Formats: sequence, C-alpha cells, structure tokens
Amino acid sequence: MDTLPVIVAVDGSEDSERALRWAGEAARLRSAALQVVHVWPYVTSARADAAADAGDPVLAELRTRPVAEDLPEAEFRSLRGLTDTQLPALGAEGQLLVLGSRGRGGFASLLLGSNGMACAAHSDCPVVVVPRPDRRGPDAGRGPDGEPRRPSVRQVTLGVDASFDEPDAIGFAFAEAGRRRALLKVVSGYSWPMLMPPAFEYVAVYEGPKGEYEDALGLELVDALAPHRERHPEVDVAVQLRAEDAAGQLVDASRDSDLVVVARHRRRLPVGRRLGSVAHAVLLHAVCPIAVVPESERAAGERADGEGEDGGRRGQ
Repeated sequence: MDTLPVIVAVDGSEDSERALRWAGEAARLRSAALQVVHVWPYVTSARADAAADAGDPVLAELRTRPVAEDLPEAEFRSLRGLTDTQLPALGAEGQLLVLGSRGRGGFASLLLGSNGMACAAHSDCPVVVVPRPDRRGPDAGRGPDGEPRRPSVRQVTLGVDASFDEPDAIGFAFAEAGRRRALLKVVSGYSWPMLMPPAFEYVAVYEGPKGEYEDALGLELVDALAPHRERHPEVDVAVQLRAEDAAGQLVDASRDSDLVVVARHRRRLPVGRRLGSVAHAVLLHAVCPIAVVPESERAAGERADGEGEDGGRRGQ
C-alpha cells in the first residue's frame, strides 16, 4: 500500500475547489492522507516573510467553506516561491498531485493554465487535472451543485499506443478502475496507411494489408494488458482499436468517463521531460478529469533495451 499522500494545489479559485473535491474522494479511495497546498507566488524574501507572519488567508478562508466540511482529515500547507516550480516539485512527495485546469491568473479563455502544463510535464508522480464543467457545453446534464452529472455507468478510459508498451499508465488505470468499481475502456489508435515522409516523397513503411497490421497491433495490445488483467481480475475491460486519431477517440470517450488516463509521452525523447502530443491534446479538450502518468526509470530502461533488440518499429 502506498503511504504517500494525495496532494492538491489550491489558490482560492472555483477551479481549485473543484480539484479539492476530486482529491478528497481520491484520498478516501486510496485510504491515503490528504495534503492541501497553497503556494504564495512571492519571489522576494521580505514579501514572503510578511505573508508568512500574517498567515495564509487563502487556506484560512478555504477552511470556512462548505467544501472543507466534506474532506477527509487533511494537512494544510503554505509554501512560497514560483508556482510553476514549487507545484511540480510536490510530485516527489505524493502518490498523486491534483489541480484545477485553471487558476486565478492568466486569460479566462485559456483551456489549461501554465501550472497544470508544468505539473503534467515534470511531476514525479501522476498528475490529475480537473477541467472546468463548461467544457461539456451548455446542454450537459448538471446536478443541484451545478457540476456535471456523472455517467450512469462508471468508466475509466485508458489511452495506449498498441505498438509501444506503457506499463505505468496501464497499471495506474487498472488500479483506478478497480478502486472505482468501473469498467476500463482501453482506447488505441493508429494511422493507415502507414507512411513515412523522407526528403521528397512519402513511402509506405508497412506494405501488408490493413487487417494484418491491425491484428499485429491487437496482439501487442493483448500482451501489454495481460499482466495487469492477472493482477486485477475484478476489472472488466473493453478494448477499442481503430485506425483513427488517438487523441480524438479519447476526447470523445471522456464524455462517458470518470477519468481519462494517458502516459506522459509516447516516445523516448533525446532531452528532458515533455508532454507527448496525445497527452497535450487530451489535457486541452477532455471534459472529465485527466490523469497524466510519468514513466518510471525502470520502465524507461526496459523500453531502451527492447528498442535496441527489435531495431525500432516501436520508435517510429
């Protein structure tokens, strides 16, 4: 059992209260401690010390709001510094880092704030971003609190590249579906025809028929899911493998999901940590909470060994 806490970032905005409610439920499901963190965006020591002496009004005000009454026992922490540095660093201290898609700063029209992007790209633990309810559109069904109603059938959706094993994201999704007693919908997309652009013309990189290629991807997907099915026999799994854009399929599935899970990136990159294109698109457009799961050092090493052996179709 993971003894690390669920950490949620707050700033007094409605988005952060929405994230706090989600984090409280996640902590209960995990039987984990909950930490509520506010970062003072002060960069000078004089202003930071003055704020510390006065106490943290954001956390003080939050304790008086109805959302605090429904939380499990929580620790409230006030930090100081740059939020896009302090928040990702919290990933080293928790099993899950939760935040709203937007905070108080920036432009209201932005779909995802800079802090959410920084945490998803750099945190050491999985990051859950809770989007605004208006992403669902004006016709979405809402409960008495104004929040979107949950789907009638609980569902966790996992995005997987069938040709590129992602054990940490898969394991996270199976465990989350088990906790929530939810169906796990596994979504995988691929391009057809398989083309690669050289200097001046496109050439096919897979010359067999589409059905043969999809069968091969399906077998790889079965192999990737098999050990997790064994560990979580209680989880019902539905697999969707289509020659369609993966991000689009996941955004569509988010309308019927409690959570969408994606790996941080799809390919090994030469420098640093970055979000892959699928994770980036899902964070911007999915209408339910999104979990971005980083790759562990163990999995990264196994991938590197595998790529060296098979000569690279996984790297294409």
